[in-house]
Amino acid sequence: MPDNNYHFVTHWRVKGTCVEVADLLEKTEELPRWWPSVYLDAKVLKPGGVHALGEEVSLFTKGWLPYTLRWDFTVVEQRYPHGSALEARGDFVGRGVWTFEQDGDVVDVTYDWSVKAEKPLLRALTPVLRPVFSENHHWAMRMGERSLELELARIHAGSESERLAIPPPPGPTFYRRKAR
Repeated sequence: MPDNNYHFVTHWRVKGTCVEVADLLEKTEELPRWWPSVYLDAKVLKPGGVHALGEEVSLFTKGWLPYTLRWDFTVVEQRYPHGSALEARGDFVGRGVWTFEQDGDVVDVTYDWSVKAEKPLLRALTPVLRPVFSENHHWAMRMGERSLELELARIHAGSESERLAIPPPPGPTFYRRKAR
């Protein structure tokens, strides 16, 4: 049986505050707006308590490779504004832990993602394509860092003209939204 387990630790440094980063990531239904390269759709299935603890979310996501993923998560730990943890199920099964630390005017963001790829395509091809699937994750996280930087810049913009001068976040690759 193939080993379809993955473990990634991602580090970002973004200008802002832990509160701003935590607030943006907590509003899961907003992810497709400011991180559209990865989050194609996000729906809250069950609202959570304080700072989304217990919230259940359904996601439709992708990376730069031409396949999509459907998975859900539950926020199982909250350390607002210093991070949170989620349990994933669906095409991914595992745990993700966000940690935010203030360092002057920047936030050190760490995402520790231990997951088993359960999508049949990924499960079957991991023995051969693990480096490609790993790079797909790294690409998605680079897009997340860039998208978060842009969203924080919009928050910090001093005027509407400054806000409008900020470019939109990078969009998805290999994906066309079907007309409804």
